[in-house]
Amino acid sequence: MNTLARILALATIFVLSGHAAQAGEPPVKYNELDYEEKRVILQKGTEAPFSGEYEENWAKGTYLCKRCNAPLYESGAKFNARCGWPSFDDDIPAAVNRTMDADGRRTEITCANCGGHLGHVFLGEGFTKKNTRHCVNSISMVFIPEGEELPPVIKENKED
Repeated sequence: MNTLARILALATIFVLSGHAAQAGEPPVKYNELDYEEKRVILQKGTEAPFSGEYEENWAKGTYLCKRCNAPLYESGAKFNARCGWPSFDDDIPAAVNRTMDADGRRTEITCANCGGHLGHVFLGEGFTKKNTRHCVNSISMVFIPEGEELPPVIKENKED
């Protein structure tokens, strides 16, 4: 196969796989992520316990998705589960999706806007009255203190 044929074949695969923007629309430009952020947010990794910057953050404010700036959690929902990661007993409505892991043992939580991996949710542990613990990687979030303006959410180019 000559070079031009290979390029056309790869371009066709790229377009058919849904990675190309709609005609006339630029591709979505999410926030830049470093290597470790990509490993956790895009490849569903986990940061080491007790290493994240938000585990012991008790300031009032809003936690956003690091990839797309979508608001995920309010500080009032945060509690100390002593598990090594920030824990929340509730998310902002429609902000977080839940999906059963492939092994069926845990439920993954992802950003409802961009699909970025946040961590896992656990039910029935008795830490709070809501009986829910969102165990979130600090590296998947950005904290905006109360009173500061939230950055705009980066959304995919979709017709509503």
